[in-house]
Amino acid sequence: MKIGILTSGGDCPGLNAVIRSVGKYVFSQIKDVTVYGIADGYGGLISGEYRKMKEKDFSGILNTGGTILGTSRQPFKEMTGSDLSDEPSKLDRMLENYKKMELDLLFTLGGNGTHKTAALLSEQGCHVIGVPKTIDNDIWGTEVTFGFHSAVNVASWCIDNVHTTAASHGRTIIVEVMGNRVGWLTLYSGIAGGADVILIPELPYDKDRVIEKVLERAEGGKDFSIIAIAEGAMDTEEASMKRSDMLEERAKQGYTTATDRLAKVITKETGIETRTLVPGHLQRGGNPTAYDRVLSTMLGSFAGKLAKQGTSGVTVAIKNNSVAYNLLSDVAGKTKFVPLDHPLIDTARSIGVSFGQKR
Repeated sequence: MKIGILTSGGDCPGLNAVIRSVGKYVFSQIKDVTVYGIADGYGGLISGEYRKMKEKDFSGILNTGGTILGTSRQPFKEMTGSDLSDEPSKLDRMLENYKKMELDLLFTLGGNGTHKTAALLSEQGCHVIGVPKTIDNDIWGTEVTFGFHSAVNVASWCIDNVHTTAASHGRTIIVEVMGNRVGWLTLYSGIAGGADVILIPELPYDKDRVIEKVLERAEGGKDFSIIAIAEGAMDTEEASMKRSDMLEERAKQGYTTATDRLAKVITKETGIETRTLVPGHLQRGGNPTAYDRVLSTMLGSFAGKLAKQGTSGVTVAIKNNSVAYNLLSDVAGKTKFVPLDHPLIDTARSIGVSFGQKR
């Protein structure tokens, strides 16, 4: 049996743990197996860059961050088109190399874009098994993705550590957390880090309500506030606009992000000095937590088990705290948003956290 493994999209903690688990499973449970590590995600499948892996390649990587295979972003919209009419599309080249490698199965470790491409390959007759990876935790059909809890640890650590400087200087500090379309990471890290205000894309906020919370704390003797904001959060005014119009309006007003805009508004309206912190790629880097190492091992070994059984066209998942799988065709193109009635939102509100909404 010939197997390929690739990691695609943004890196995150746990990728190497999944690679390790898949490798250890197939080498111990499948006879006459050959494993190819494909370099730099779908980019390596397009260019035909790969290497034969040995059992020893899967040792010593459980607790390491990043990916030993390398990764890259290959936008889904570019997969089927070609700049030149006589040039094969990226999809054509991937299919060609899949056949050239004589693969019986391809493991794809990645997020939403990775799963869309995996579903496309599956439709074209390739045998594919996906493993859901993203710090955003937004892949449909699974309760949790590996990398998410490690990112929560980092983001909440950042929120933790700005409390003392905010309190010492009497400032409002806004921490921008990753999450362009969904607010899972901001919600969890905001609660874990003790943020006073949590702003997520699913709940467009009223700037006046945020200012109200900051002033309420100041009047109560707390002259500092901590705000956790998702990078994709928008106020109610921006949420009613087309994205292109919204970005144009931001540029006119001299800022590029909701974080910058909110900081200026709070300073202007309250007189309280407001600073911003953007942890950025810190949230994707570093070693996986113990939780993510266990989760990655579970998902990887189950993916290996599915391969042994001859199952493909699926992606593994966590359902009811157990490993399971979904069809790639069911997952591709879907996003798991934070439900507006999620228990954590109610929990946060019950202890006084503001989401920039009317009470």
